[in-house]
Amino acid sequence: MADFALLNNVDHQDVRVVTDRSSRYGDNVMLALTFPFEFRDIQAHYPILFQGDGRDGYYPVALFGFEEGENLFLDDGGWHAGYIPAMIQREPFLIGFQESAGDGTGERTRVLSIDMDHPRVNTRVGEPLFQPLGGRTTFLENTANLLETIYLGIAHNKAFVAALQEHDLLEALTFEIALKDGTRNQLIGFHCLVEEKMQSLSGALLGEFNEKGYLMPMYMALASLANVQRLVELKNKRVDGIRGK
Repeated sequence: MADFALLNNVDHQDVRVVTDRSSRYGDNVMLALTFPFEFRDIQAHYPILFQGDGRDGYYPVALFGFEEGENLFLDDGGWHAGYIPAMIQREPFLIGFQESAGDGTGERTRVLSIDMDHPRVNTRVGEPLFQPLGGRTTFLENTANLLETIYLGIAHNKAFVAALQEHDLLEALTFEIALKDGTRNQLIGFHCLVEEKMQSLSGALLGEFNEKGYLMPMYMALASLANVQRLVELKNKRVDGIRGK
């Protein structure tokens, strides 16, 4: 159960955060929310798919495995990819909101919060959050900048996906996954960009997408689908390793 607290240099002076990658710290996840600002890095390693949000909308995700709790990039030696998605990097922090006190406006300001129950959080090992005199460490400053980028990315995500839906550029897909041990699996419940429909868009619309920062992420998402085969290869290696024990 998460226990988020507004971060401050009095209550959390001695808090440290472990940055190692391991299932014990919650990294054994099948997917993570991703954002257009990081699609260039994401597509170099992971497939970018779109998942329903339960309200007739979608959001982009980076795929790490084929079943719940499976991260094919993670083993006892860490996370083996050149880029870790922002939503994974930001753990155990989150942007919180605080009511402005005494001004009568009811406005909320963004503040940095931390999950004190997260397995990364302790007072013994890891990256310190505050310097001895109370100032933020470089680690915490970088984390705060990342969270601000994520916060802005959420709004951009919504507009980006809304544009894709408006022009009917997403379609449901089913991956048939055949493994070397003879088992066959299906990956369902995801959508992807339709290349043929993208190619038929008018020059004016492509120009509009480019101005809004949508065009490059669209092509990155298309290119990322080649990584599904990489996931299959990683899955085969893992199955072989289990069978060899």
